[in-house]
Amino acid sequence: MPDSAAQNQGPVNGRPYLIVLGNEKGGSGKSTTAMHIVIALLRDGYRVGTIDLDARQKSLTRYIENRQAFCKETGHTLPMPEVRVIPRSEHRSSDAAEADEKERFEAAYIELADKVDVLVIDCPGSDTYLSRLAHTAADTLVTPVNDSFVDLDLLARVDADTHKVIGPSLYAEMVWKARQRRSMADGGQIDWIVLRNRVGSLHAKNKERVEGVLSELTKRIGIRYIPGLGERVIYRELFLKGLTLMDLKDTGGVDGKGLSMSHVAARQEVRNLIDGLALSFRENAVS
Repeated sequence: MPDSAAQNQGPVNGRPYLIVLGNEKGGSGKSTTAMHIVIALLRDGYRVGTIDLDARQKSLTRYIENRQAFCKETGHTLPMPEVRVIPRSEHRSSDAAEADEKERFEAAYIELADKVDVLVIDCPGSDTYLSRLAHTAADTLVTPVNDSFVDLDLLARVDADTHKVIGPSLYAEMVWKARQRRSMADGGQIDWIVLRNRVGSLHAKNKERVEGVLSELTKRIGIRYIPGLGERVIYRELFLKGLTLMDLKDTGGVDGKGLSMSHVAARQEVRNLIDGLALSFRENAVS
């Protein structure tokens, strides 16, 4: 671990850098992506915390719990994040519920602020008040999508014949409002990254059309898009042990059989993803 990173007292003006994983559709690899970001940053020497806003599914938190169980069972020592889960309010009044959830969100943030350099927040696959709070607070917003028009509908309405963008989706409008609120609150900006998962499984013509839509959205709603995770069995296998591709060198592979060429390629895929995020504090540390 680089000493300079381990001694970091907060990448953004003394406060944790917030990476928010947001997507209002399931099955996009959001929690898997979140976990790999968390472990990659831990292995870079940063102190990392997680906040899970999906207290029902708790996919990211379950992933970390599996990791803790694996270490206890095998005796391995692997880097761990600080973990928090924020449940939705049980108040019936929407005003009271939102006030309660805002208080819970701020309390979790304050509790972790002095303990971590980076906070990774996993949002539920639906529009909730907690999710909107997280989006507004984000320094980097990562939206994983399967590289298809089904998932692109999350970002924009597209003409069926011309494949031109008709207008932004409800989710894109929500992010736009979050950016406005953030700018008014502290003058900060949200770097919105669309992560293109499972690109390799696309037909070439469809891939070209998706690329065209994303290029148009770069200009219209201010996204960046980068390659994400491929369609690999290894990602599903790792969840049960709480491992990531970044851990396999230390654990002797998935079942102690070492790293296959496929594992090496997948690990490079994750490294490319982390580099593609272009997180300002990592770039500053390198320079």
